[in-house]
Amino acid sequence: MHFTLRQLEIFAAIARHGSVSAAAGEVALTQSAASTALGEVERQTGRRLFDRVGKSLHLNELGRSLLPKAVELLDRAAEIDDLLLGHEAIGSLKVGATLTIGNYLATLIVAEFLQRYPQARLRLEVRNTATLLDALAAHEVDLGLIEGDCRHPELQVEPWIDDELAVFCAPGHPLAGRKASLARLLEEPWILRETGSGTRETFDHAFRHHLSQLTVRLELEHTEAIKRAVESGLGLGCISRLALREAFRRGSLIEVMAPGLDLRRTFNFVWHRDKFHGAGLAAFLALCREFSAGADRSDDIPLPPIR
Repeated sequence: MHFTLRQLEIFAAIARHGSVSAAAGEVALTQSAASTALGEVERQTGRRLFDRVGKSLHLNELGRSLLPKAVELLDRAAEIDDLLLGHEAIGSLKVGATLTIGNYLATLIVAEFLQRYPQARLRLEVRNTATLLDALAAHEVDLGLIEGDCRHPELQVEPWIDDELAVFCAPGHPLAGRKASLARLLEEPWILRETGSGTRETFDHAFRHHLSQLTVRLELEHTEAIKRAVESGLGLGCISRLALREAFRRGSLIEVMAPGLDLRRTFNFVWHRDKFHGAGLAAFLALCREFSAGADRSDDIPLPPIR
């Protein structure tokens, strides 16, 4: 055989980082040793895996074909290693979640997962949808929990649970608790999520015929910041009902009924089409489904109250 598992690990790290020096730190080698390991594989096979562009390395066609197979083999080897050490074959898992899911659901699911499988090694990263999909395609993340659509040809999507955005305002706003026509909503300034987020994609689709008429006063990356800005009277907001449940209950924010808008969407599981589903990934997916069992929509999932 022309390679070792260690060489495949180094190859996958270089593919993720695009440089030998960054990858060397991840695999606990010197830059020289990592470069030698890659060079040895290419020398033994007589095939290049990367195109050299300045100091950066970019996967060529062969390297892109090899990467998912190498990642799968490394995942399987990690399970074997756990079994031989007498551990549950859960291994390590890198989960990515978009901001609404990450802030309101994923942290609770991760906590429960680590209580059930204390020997598991799990990393949770919270990113916006566009950034997370890129990470999944590059095999930097094993599983994504995303809001909204995914059209990436290399990624597999499975629906998880329905979600819905809500328009909201400060308690003293003239539209608080009232129905508002589309024309009336267009008169107001808005505090919205940034472009590239699943929430903004759903909002923009609902207003797709009137985007040029919208007044966007602020774009913010975090739902809590949007809630504070709206509560201060800066304009209307539109985020997931899941993120608004406690604020609606306390009365610090009030819903504006907008029957003319379709603000429905779906929370989805996403993984690379070539991703090996080991015991850890299967167990985490099962826990997510258990967590939402019996709920028709994300804001129906029973959660501990926020103090």
